[in-house]
Formats: sequence, C-alpha cells, structure tokens
Amino acid sequence: MAEPLTLLWLQSGGCGGCSLSLLNAEDPHLYDTLALSNIELLWHPSLSEAGAGDFIALLEAITGGRQRLDILCLEGSVMRGPGGSGRFHMLAGTGRPMMEWIRELAGLARYTVAIGSCAAFGGITAAGVNPGEAVGLQFDGARRGGLLAEDWRSPGGMTVINVAGCPVHPGWVTDTLGQLALGELDDQELDEFNRPRSYTDHLVHHGCPRNEYYEYKASAEKAGDQGCMMENLGCLGTQARADCNIRSWNGGGSCIKGGYACVNCTAPEFDTPAHAFLETPKVAGIPVGLPCDMPKAWFVALASLAKAATPERLRRNAVSEHSEVPPSSGGKGT
Repeated sequence: MAEPLTLLWLQSGGCGGCSLSLLNAEDPHLYDTLALSNIELLWHPSLSEAGAGDFIALLEAITGGRQRLDILCLEGSVMRGPGGSGRFHMLAGTGRPMMEWIRELAGLARYTVAIGSCAAFGGITAAGVNPGEAVGLQFDGARRGGLLAEDWRSPGGMTVINVAGCPVHPGWVTDTLGQLALGELDDQELDEFNRPRSYTDHLVHHGCPRNEYYEYKASAEKAGDQGCMMENLGCLGTQARADCNIRSWNGGGSCIKGGYACVNCTAPEFDTPAHAFLETPKVAGIPVGLPCDMPKAWFVALASLAKAATPERLRRNAVSEHSEVPPSSGGKGT
C-alpha cells in the first residue's frame, strides 16, 4: 500500500466553527474518510492527544525536513497586525507569529487548503475596520493576494484551495481531501475564487424547499413566514454558489430549511454587505439581488406574470408560519 498522505491542521483567527462542522461528517464519518483516503492526520488542535511540546517538535521536524507534509489545512484568517508584524497572534512556545509558521509550512506542503471563508478570504474576522489586519491565505476579500502572493503556487503546483463557507459543510472538506488523495483535483476543478467546483457548480437555490413559492413570487413578509425570502428578507440563494439544499447538513438541514435566509457565506466579502442581512434592498420596488444568471428585464417581466397567476393557496401560506390552505385534491390521473 502507498504511503499515506500526511495532513496538518492549524487554526488561526476564527471561531473554530469549521472544525465543529467537520465533526458532523457522516456516511462515512471523519475518521473513516481519512482512512479510506489513506490520509494520516498529524495534528489537529481539537482532535489530537499530543501536548504542546509534541506539537512544536512536529513543526520543527517538518521545517527541518525530517517529516513529510502533504496537506496543510488552515482554519481561520491570518492575523497580520499590528503593523504587519503578526504579533497579535503568536504561536505559544515558539516566540514566532503564527503567520510566519503558516507561510513557511505552506512553502513545504504539497497542497495548502483554506478551510472556511476566514482562511479563504478573511471572512468575519476581517469585517469592518479590521484592527487585526486579518486576511485570507491567498485572497484579501475579493482581491487576489493575501498572506501569500496572488501568483503563489504550492510545491504540488496548486494555488491555495479555498473550501469557503461559514462554516463549511463537512462534505465539502472530505470531498476535497478525497480528490487530493486520488490526484483528481487540479486548476480545472476550481472556480474563479479557487473554490472546489464539486460544490460551487451549484446554487443554493437548487433544491430549495421554498421553490414553489419562488416560482410564483409568493414572498414571505416577516421572519417565520413560509414564502420565498428573496423579495423582502435578503435571501441570496439565487446568487450563492453552493449545494446546501442538495447536500443536506446534519441529516437533513440547511439555513433555508431552518427558516433563515441565505447570506452567501461561500463568497468573499459576504460579511460586509451594504445592507442588513435580512433585508432586500430595492430600486423602484425591484429587488437589487436578482438571480445572477438571468437578465433583469426578463426576471421582472416573468415575476409580474407569476404574481398574477399565484394560486390562493400559495398567496396565503406564504405569509403564514404554518400552511393554512392545503392543496386541492385535483382531478383523476389518466
């Protein structure tokens, strides 16, 4: 059997939510996935039993060339402050900023993977005035170039692989690791933001449980209503690149299934919208956030026709927390 791929997981400026999400991997679960992919987990700050001294010894073995590193995963943004020194986030026991360790290890690992939108683009940690000078590994928001240069390539010839999301779906991570293990992930399998196309070739809109309401433009008016949340409640599912409603979370959930509008968390700068998350900005009554791949004039025309044809059942149920009008029994099939 071939030698296993080695994986080192580091956490920087973030909440650890992507690791918590990853632990919900199922069919197979995380450890089975790693075993099936022939990946050896060298270190994870939440999962490894080894102490701090062993961890530092591991880092020194990698940088000293005594331990091979195939996959470096970073969760959380890179903290460069204050003044580019990185001293807001020192790696305890080493006397060095975490950003220096990340840069050095990325130069040694065959592949480098950004886990979550913070590691990919800066994310929540970089929102607002950003006193910590947080950035992503190879992006600063939507702009190329973060800790690493925009033209940076790993020893394996790849850009940073941005498994974006807040948090990531565990399947996005395990699929990416599996593709790397099989040698099936290259530039053609990444989108324009270096995200794996295995999940970003879809829209959150695909498989949305509220699609019938969307088709007739039967819109929710307040939180808790059953209707489509695009027109009034800020839902970006028709623009967000992810398969959240196709590949369920935790057995069957998603943000929209839980009654919360999609905020497009896989995209750079989702964390700093120009309006409240749960509000849809409009111009002359027309939502600004229209579907990304449909001409606006067509959408407006079709929306007007759809509203005129909305069944009373959908019109009433859209602004209710529970279905008030059931479907009619209909005619007999032929």
